[in-house]
Amino acid sequence: MTLSDAEIERYARHLMLAEVGGPGQRRLKAARVALVGMGGVGGPAGLDLAAAGVGTLRLIDPDLVSLSNLQRQVQFATADVGRPKVEAAAERLTALNPHLTIETRPVALTPANARDLLAGCEVVIDGTDDFGTRLAVNAACLALGVPLVSGAIGRWTGQVGVFTGRPCWACLTPEPPPEAETCARVGVVGALAGIVGSLCALETVKLITGAGQPLTGRLMILDGLTGAARTVRVGADPACKACG
Repeated sequence: MTLSDAEIERYARHLMLAEVGGPGQRRLKAARVALVGMGGVGGPAGLDLAAAGVGTLRLIDPDLVSLSNLQRQVQFATADVGRPKVEAAAERLTALNPHLTIETRPVALTPANARDLLAGCEVVIDGTDDFGTRLAVNAACLALGVPLVSGAIGRWTGQVGVFTGRPCWACLTPEPPPEAETCARVGVVGALAGIVGSLCALETVKLITGAGQPLTGRLMILDGLTGAARTVRVGADPACKACG
């Protein structure tokens, strides 16, 4: 996997980093990353990964862009309202970086199709706000041996974690709560989505290039109201139905 002259200029600031350099940038170019949900978390994550030079992005989302999305889903414009999210996002991402390959999957991820949708990817980012979907993504990543980067937002709080086997995401949240706090139900401050999405992209870049210490088995929790952040370790649940 080689870099063209245009790519060398585009990624010059990455190439200067000892932790990335030419080998890391070539690994980014060769990588395929799945983004499950092209909303408030997946959209900003996709923009950052496109800019970083991840070679192939697989966009998975069945929804259409709505006006209420634009408060936090900065990958879309007003003119995109009513369009499939994966279609509008693919257009924006290729405009940002024409060296990308974009794979669109305008379907809902379910336990039945999750493995097929995520097969062949080096990393999966889950930015959905549906617990059933999250459990299906987690199970598929375990079966495929693919690292899962999980990002979630609600009200003024965000969280990011990385799961590579045990503990898995289901150790953290084994069962969907009866009253799931989705953004539509409880609201969310728009700027928080960009922060969490970018952190998901950062963890993905670290996983692909081998740089630093990813949040493997840990959860970073952000409090937007106070500006505080803390990182906690996720314990493996011996009775976990997914990885126990």
